[in-house]
Amino acid sequence: MSSSHSHNHQQQSAPLNDPRIHAAARPYKPLPVSPQDLPVDYSGFVAVICGVLGVMFRYKLCSWLAIIFCAQSLANMRNIETDLKQVSMAMMFAIMGLVTNYLGPRPKSS
Repeated sequence: MSSSHSHNHQQQSAPLNDPRIHAAARPYKPLPVSPQDLPVDYSGFVAVICGVLGVMFRYKLCSWLAIIFCAQSLANMRNIETDLKQVSMAMMFAIMGLVTNYLGPRPKSS
């Protein structure tokens, strides 16, 4: 019986011991960051590299990886001007690599 009594006492005293001041709470406003200070978009960079490798060496895997990294870079885009150029270039290379791999002429096997 004493255990249930102490359990009820703990539940009632929890809001009284809350150290937070609810009247002083303000919504979070992020500080403005200049485009030069933003972290590097590695997924966009990897997408460009994979897209170029897919086109030059006819690697299907690299072209598919470029598509995946393009989608990741689009989802995490912070600076619309610079990131959109990089992602569009990577997407162009990836699509060009897929078209040449699947629809282009077959390499002669000797």
